[in-house]
Amino acid sequence: MNADFPRILTLLRKEKSLSQKKVSGDLGVSQALLSHYEKGIRECGLDFLIKCADYYQVSCDYLLGRSPDRNGLTLTVDDIPEPDALGKENVLRGSILPVLNKKLIANSLNILFDLLQKSANSTLINEVSAYLMLSVYKMFRVVYSANPQNQDSFFTLPPYTYASFAECAMKISETRAQAVAAGKEIPGTSALQQPENLTVTTEILSKEYPLFASSLTNLIQNCEGKIKSSVSN
Repeated sequence: MNADFPRILTLLRKEKSLSQKKVSGDLGVSQALLSHYEKGIRECGLDFLIKCADYYQVSCDYLLGRSPDRNGLTLTVDDIPEPDALGKENVLRGSILPVLNKKLIANSLNILFDLLQKSANSTLINEVSAYLMLSVYKMFRVVYSANPQNQDSFFTLPPYTYASFAECAMKISETRAQAVAAGKEIPGTSALQQPENLTVTTEILSKEYPLFASSLTNLIQNCEGKIKSSVSN
């Protein structure tokens, strides 16, 4: 059995606030054996895996960490909803601040990823994307940790190591992206062939991104103001 199974098995039980005694009884195994499964000391058989999948109403692929979707689905580009798609997940209630910041970031990302598309450079696209995803991952974990009842087993990296590891990975992605953007070739990267495709002026921004340009300029001002304030303090 792989290393993800014990973590996910424990996470599913704790999410439902069930005791090992209750779950072991329902699944027809001893509490000691279930504890060994959750700690990764023992490997379970296929029959137990299927029982767990039925019990928690998830797929075997999800239990094994082979799919992030509880039904075992593999996401394609068409399966991922647009950021502005309608739905309860896209409704922010209460303060206007989260709505404002979300729009500034999302609109700015529209411009950034359009420029990446124009670059036609897979290394630049992958490294910029990795950096941004790692940043979201870090901040999600910060917010997630605010409630001590949220289970650490939701993640594979423990709370005392993820931030440093993520920062290292972000720095590597940033360095590789900078090298490509500067026209340099380092092992495992492809040099940028047509930098003229990435020409950006305020006039071009207003012309090509009339809906998003003001968001980007506001984001830049906010970020530089934050940097200057941090440096001066």
